[in-house]
Amino acid sequence: MSGNTGKDQYKPYIPEDTNLPELTFRAVAVGIVLAAILGAANAAVGMKAGLTVAATFPAAVIALAVVRLWKGNILEENIIRTTASVGEALVAGAIFTVPAFVLLGYWENLLEPANYLEGSMLLLIGGVLGVLFVIVLRRALITESELLFPESVAAASIHKAGQKGATGAGLVLVSMITAMVVEFFKHASGVVLIRERIEGFVHFAKSTIGLGGKDYAFAGGVAWRTPNASPMLMGVGYIIGPRLASINFSGGLLAWGFLVPLILFINGPHGALFEVAHSAGEDGWATAAGEAWFNIVRPIAVGAMLVGAINTLFGMRKQLVAGISKAVSDLKTMKSGEGVVSRLERDLPVNLIGIAIAAMVIPTFLIYWHFTGDLLAAGVLAVVMVAAGFLFCAVAGYLVGLIGSSSNPISGLTLSTLILAAGLMVLLGQTGAGSVAAVLGVAAVVCCACGIGGDMMQDLKVGHILGGTPARMQIAELIAVVVVSFILIAPIGALHAADVQAGGLGIGGENLPAPQAGLMKMLSEGIVGGDMAWPLVIVGAVFAIGMILINAPSPMLIAVGMYLPLHSTFAIWVGGLIRWTVDRFLLWRGANEEQVESSAGRGILVASGFIAGEALTDVGLAFWVLGSDAKGALYSPFAGGSQVIPTILMLGVFALTASMLIVPCMKHYRQTFGK
Repeated sequence: MSGNTGKDQYKPYIPEDTNLPELTFRAVAVGIVLAAILGAANAAVGMKAGLTVAATFPAAVIALAVVRLWKGNILEENIIRTTASVGEALVAGAIFTVPAFVLLGYWENLLEPANYLEGSMLLLIGGVLGVLFVIVLRRALITESELLFPESVAAASIHKAGQKGATGAGLVLVSMITAMVVEFFKHASGVVLIRERIEGFVHFAKSTIGLGGKDYAFAGGVAWRTPNASPMLMGVGYIIGPRLASINFSGGLLAWGFLVPLILFINGPHGALFEVAHSAGEDGWATAAGEAWFNIVRPIAVGAMLVGAINTLFGMRKQLVAGISKAVSDLKTMKSGEGVVSRLERDLPVNLIGIAIAAMVIPTFLIYWHFTGDLLAAGVLAVVMVAAGFLFCAVAGYLVGLIGSSSNPISGLTLSTLILAAGLMVLLGQTGAGSVAAVLGVAAVVCCACGIGGDMMQDLKVGHILGGTPARMQIAELIAVVVVSFILIAPIGALHAADVQAGGLGIGGENLPAPQAGLMKMLSEGIVGGDMAWPLVIVGAVFAIGMILINAPSPMLIAVGMYLPLHSTFAIWVGGLIRWTVDRFLLWRGANEEQVESSAGRGILVASGFIAGEALTDVGLAFWVLGSDAKGALYSPFAGGSQVIPTILMLGVFALTASMLIVPCMKHYRQTFGK
C-alpha cells in the first residue's frame, strides 16, 4: 500500500464493518510490559550514546510473535505495538531533561521517594498531554492530509507480512541473548572476562615557540582509545546508517584529535593541566587529557549544540509553520463527534479531551509552584507549557508524517521551550535554584509531550492503514503512559546510583554522559542563575556557525559527537561501517535500492536485539549493585594480570557482532531475491 492514503483511495487492511477483538486485556498487558522493557533499554542507550532508537519496528516484530502464541489477530498486534512504543517515546523525553536535575544538584538520588514522585509526575503530565493533543490533531494530520508517513507504512508492512508467516522475532531474541551474555562478561559489575576497550597516550616531542620576544617550551600529545566492544553501540550505528554514524564520529575526532591535543599543548609545562598530569602518576597525561575534554571541550560542544539545534529548527521553518497552522486551523473547525459514524474515524470525544487538557494544567501549576514558591511564576510557566506543548506536538506529528520519527527534532523543540521559559523567569526576577528546576520542569513536560506526540501520530497512521479503531488505540496509549510514567525513573536512577557507588561520576560522567541533559542543565542554569562558562560556550557557538557557513552536515550531531566519549562514537561508527559494507556488497551483487533496504531490515532487527539485550543487562546489574551494596565485579580473574585473553575476547566481540549483522542480510537477499 502506498503511504499516500487519501480519502478517495483509502482502503484499510481490515474493513470497517469487521468487528475483531482489539482492545483486549492481554494485548494491553503485553504492550505495557514491552513498554517498560523497551523504555528501560532506551534509557540506558540514550544516556550512553546520546541517541534513542525508535521502538516501533522491534515492537511490531515482538507483537507478531506474541499474538501468534494465542492465535490472536492483527488488530491486537496493532494495540500491542502502539502500547509498547510508549516506553521509548516517553523515555526519549525523560533522558533529555530528568538527568539535568541531577547535574544541577537539585536531586542527588532519583530513587529517593520524593524525587522519584516528582520525576514521575513530570513524565505523566507530559505523556498524557501528548496523547490528548494528538487526539485533537489526528484527523488533520492523518485523515485529511497527504503526508506519506514513511515509517508507518513500513511498520504496517511488517504486520501484513506477519499474516503470511514472516516475523523475524527469532533474530531479535537471539541477538538480545547474545548481547546480554557479552555485557555480563565485560561489565564492571559482572564477571569480567572481556576487555571493553584499550586506551593510551602518544607524546609529542617538546617544542619551543617564541611569544612576546621570549622562547617558551611546549609539550603534550594525543590520547587514543579503541572502539568500545559494545554490540549495543554498534547496533545504534548500524540503524542510523554510515552517514549519520560518520558525522557523529567526526565530532569525536574533532574533540580528541584536535581540541584536546591543542589545549594540552597551549597549556604549557607550568599550566594547570601539567600539574594534573604529574600528580596522577603513570597515566598522568591521559588523565590530563580527560580533564581537558570534560571541563573545556564539553562546554564548547554545548555551545555548538545550541546553535546546531537552532539551525535544525530554522532549516525546518516551512514545515514548522505548516504544522502549527494546521493545528490551529483544526482547533477552529473541530466539533465533538460531528459526522463520525465509521469506527475507523472514531476518536475519544473532543469535548472531554478539552476538559482533560484543562484539568492537567492544575497539577502542572502545583509542581511549578512547588519548585519556585511563587504563584505568578508558576502560572506563567503553566501557560507556556500548555501553549508550547500543543504547538510543538503539532510540529512533531507533522515532521513524523513528513520524514519519520527518527528525524523528529525533540531536543531542538525542547530547547526552544527552555530558553523561552528561562527568559520569562529572568523577567519575573526569579533566579534561584528553584526557578532553574522549574524551567527544567517545563522543558521535561514539553519534551515528553513531543516524544509521545510524534510516536503516537506514527502509531495512529499504522492503525489507519491496518484498520484499527483510533479511540481504542488512544485508550491503550493513555493506559500505557499512566503506568509506565511511574516505572521509567527507576532505570535512570539505578544507572546513576550504581555508577556512583562503583566509583564513577554517574550522570554526566564518562559512563553516562547524557549530552542533551548536560545542554539543558547548562542553559537553564546559565540563563536563570547566571552561572555559565560563557567564553567556552560562545567559542562553540561560533564554531557551529562556521560549520553552517561551509554547509557542513548536521552541526548538532557533530556537537553531540564532541560531547560523547571517543570510545562510544568510535563504536557507533564501526556499526555504521558494517552497514555500509553490507549495502555496498549487495549493490555490487546487482541488488537495487529496494532490495538493499529489504535485506538491511534483517540487520536492523538484529541491531534492535543488541540494543535491548545490552541495555537491559546494564539496568539489571545496576539494580543488583544497589541491592547488594556491591562496589566491584562478581569475579575478575584477569584484574591486574595479563590482558591477552580479555583482549582476544574483545576482538571476538567485534567479529561476532559484525557476523550477526551481516549474515542475516545476505541470507535474506539470497532467499528472497534468488541471488
